[in-house]
Amino acid sequence: MIFKRAKILATLGPATNSYEAIEKMIQAGVNGFRLNFSHGTYEERDQQIVWIRTASENVGKPVAILQDIQGPKIRLGEIENNSYDVQKGDELTLTYGVKHDGNVIPVQYDLSEKVKVDERLYIFDGKIRTTVIATGDASVVVRVENGGTLMSRKGINLPDTDFGGDILTEKDYRDLEYGAKTDIDYVALSFIQSASDVEAARGFLAEKGSTAHIIAKVETKAAIEPEELTHIVEASDGVMVARGDLAVEVGAEIVPIVQRKIIALCQKHSKISIVATQMMASMVDSPEPTRAEVSDISNATIIGADCLMLSDETANGSYPLEAIATMKRAILYTQEHAPVRPLDVPERTQSQAAAICAAAKALASQLDATAIIAETKSGSTAAQLAAHRPSRPIISVTSEPRVAQQLALLYANKSFCRPEGERAGLELAKELAEQGFIETPATVVLVSGRQPGLMGATDTIRVRTL
Repeated sequence: MIFKRAKILATLGPATNSYEAIEKMIQAGVNGFRLNFSHGTYEERDQQIVWIRTASENVGKPVAILQDIQGPKIRLGEIENNSYDVQKGDELTLTYGVKHDGNVIPVQYDLSEKVKVDERLYIFDGKIRTTVIATGDASVVVRVENGGTLMSRKGINLPDTDFGGDILTEKDYRDLEYGAKTDIDYVALSFIQSASDVEAARGFLAEKGSTAHIIAKVETKAAIEPEELTHIVEASDGVMVARGDLAVEVGAEIVPIVQRKIIALCQKHSKISIVATQMMASMVDSPEPTRAEVSDISNATIIGADCLMLSDETANGSYPLEAIATMKRAILYTQEHAPVRPLDVPERTQSQAAAICAAAKALASQLDATAIIAETKSGSTAAQLAAHRPSRPIISVTSEPRVAQQLALLYANKSFCRPEGERAGLELAKELAEQGFIETPATVVLVSGRQPGLMGATDTIRVRTL
């Protein structure tokens, strides 16, 4: 069985907003779709979700849907003629709820409630850097440190500002409520600063009856403090290294080290790790990637990232399918020619299931097994197996469609939805052998519980020859 261990998450956008495009993306290697809730309408999302689920069923492959909520992404308002030049030393008054008038610049958020004097304020992905020199009623006055051009609705980064746990906006709550009522597998929280932000969102989703897992997007200075970062990983179901805004907030030179720390912590705590932003940015306009981009993909694969994300490449690019195919080829070639070198190992716990999974991985390696078959109700058994970064595929069988979809982003995992039963894993293995997916004769290691369907009851390892 040759299939990629690192998974691909692709962003939907104008370039791929059709059923035909979505089906082709799944066939090309996409394992999950990101819906960016900074843009679009609920009606558009309704249609996209239907397209994704229909295409998934037609292709015969579970895929995950990730709802990426905007968070406190602060933007400029409308700039006259969409262009306003500023020079070093200029003083700008950023004001909420006004029209552009010379050095009075409209913003979409009342910064005066959060920002303090001497804090840094970056505009347009850090292209224009300023320092806060005064605050007033719905206004903040900043001094420009370098010249440039302001444009409408460009983002603002505030690396020194403490939002005090208030990262979920009114729009975010509306979007979360929408997601709780629809077929969403993951919610990605933007600009989190602490583990309490994750817990607040989890409580809200629980109240709404949602079973979506939470991905924490790490892109602020506060979130990468060592102790807080550990708490964030522990509180989340997965972590995304959101390298774009993170680079603006803390400096580009820090991002590669933070990426390694996050992937290591996710491996230690059996959580999903996602590497995002500009993985193949050149392919927005070019059919070929740069060598640096291919190296970026290869390095993330070698250190055992669960999932790699495409953003503008598939949302707005001219070559979305080529970008997916190129990423898949890079992942496959790397995993076949370079051993995965995980940055950490799962922490030792008193959990019986964790011990069983560790033993199953070792047994599969010693027996040179073709695959590890995991019977899982919640997906926890598969996640604990994947944390050991096995070189064999993990074939997960669950009775829960939501779990099968969530596992689509998990390292080395291929998930199937089947009714519960004492022999569900073995019957699936036989079915895959008959289909030629597993080449026989083959040895498989099965991990299961004696009480099928009971969460946390994994207690059995079996070895079978097909």
